[in-house]
Amino acid sequence: MMGKDFYTHAVSVFLGFFAIMNPIANTAAFNGLVGNSDSSERFKIAAKSLIITFSIVLLFSVLGKGIFHVFGITLPALRISGGILVFLVGYHMLNGSASSLQSSHKSNLENIAVSPLAVPLLAGPGTIATAMNYSASGELIRVLMTISIFALLCLITFFCFIFSSRIMALIGKGGLDIVTRLMGLILTVIGVQMLIAGVLEILTHLA
Repeated sequence: MMGKDFYTHAVSVFLGFFAIMNPIANTAAFNGLVGNSDSSERFKIAAKSLIITFSIVLLFSVLGKGIFHVFGITLPALRISGGILVFLVGYHMLNGSASSLQSSHKSNLENIAVSPLAVPLLAGPGTIATAMNYSASGELIRVLMTISIFALLCLITFFCFIFSSRIMALIGKGGLDIVTRLMGLILTVIGVQMLIAGVLEILTHLA
């Protein structure tokens, strides 16, 4: 995978992760969860949640093929189920409501980094399915690309969390609604594309 195809795939992976992680919407959730905590506490919570998130996605990206063999999962099955899952998350976002897969809940500050921030807000089923789909072929370059781009998204999200108060004051609720719906549109398209790819693989195999 070189040249134009390499960059096209890289952009596709970035947009897929960006849409499903939705740093702006999750920044609003982070800002609401940490309340009036001081900057050092915000830094610790943001860092811990994103380290956990990256570790989870790294695990599923690297061990994706092994997980398939252990549980007897096929790549088309992952793409179809993952496509449906990603589509549903995007559909809820398009309608201006949070998916139950991404909904947050109140918790004490010590546990917020783990739940609901890391799981399920950042490393929810949709994120894991997306990561496994992009790295499922087992090609080293695809696995490394998936991990590297997700690491970049984690870094972007980290800075969004650190400056969450300023960002939310800047974009306001209207801006947040627009971003959420745009990310939802991207996710629905990605979900349908994953579903089509899975079905076509099955049809090709049967033929």
